[in-house]
Amino acid sequence: MDYVNPKEVADSMLKSALTKSGLGAMDILVRGALSGALLGISVALACLAITQTGYGIVGALVFPVGFAIIVILGLELVTGSFALVPLAFFERRIKGIQMVRTLSLAFAGNLLGSLLFGLLFWLASASGDGPQALSSIEQMLVNLAEKKTIGYAQYGTAGLATAFVKGILCNWMVCMGVVMAMTSQSTVGKIMACAMPVFMFFALGYEHAVVNMFVIPTGMLLGANVSFSDWWLSNQLIVTAGNIVGGLLFTGLPLYYSLRKTAPTAN
Repeated sequence: MDYVNPKEVADSMLKSALTKSGLGAMDILVRGALSGALLGISVALACLAITQTGYGIVGALVFPVGFAIIVILGLELVTGSFALVPLAFFERRIKGIQMVRTLSLAFAGNLLGSLLFGLLFWLASASGDGPQALSSIEQMLVNLAEKKTIGYAQYGTAGLATAFVKGILCNWMVCMGVVMAMTSQSTVGKIMACAMPVFMFFALGYEHAVVNMFVIPTGMLLGANVSFSDWWLSNQLIVTAGNIVGGLLFTGLPLYYSLRKTAPTAN
């Protein structure tokens, strides 16, 4: 059987944290860029499924495809790293500057890849003929970009608080998917394990920083009424903060420090 017991999962979490922290800058950037692009492709695929069927749950079913590729290939997704890399710091295996460096490079790589795919998606679209020529997928991205920014901003502090909490809930599930992949040694097992929590976050409409790195700027290119400051101040920064809390405090720390303890011996 390919099942990995919880104690070994905890060991894998720390090992992964050390591996990520030891990567060179270019490796993190390249792996991060690939991850950002793959999530962007997954979002576009999910939008296609939703617009064709009219059911959001169908989009949630196909969205984990890109996440599974990222996990299987060992690429760098900063939201997953929020749960893992700090563990090496808390265990005094790396310094704080190394933790910040690793997370910052992963964030930059994810942003680069998301923007690159977004630009290519826009160039391949029919947007040059005007807003009336937008496809159903493109119009959905425009609507999402506005909903994720000015949709929150119109409610002031309450709206931003909502985005923050949705960021927490999202990365709680995403990082659970990262850890769940460590419970199996087979490719199929890893795919099935990591896909379940990611399906849940997407179906419930929570906020993922890397997903938004594609959705919002691409929606802006397609004509969304969103400014650069709307993107960063009304969503990207606040959602990233929520993702940090959700990944680290709700997943990484509680799972690692509980699973690494050996089960008590029966009397």
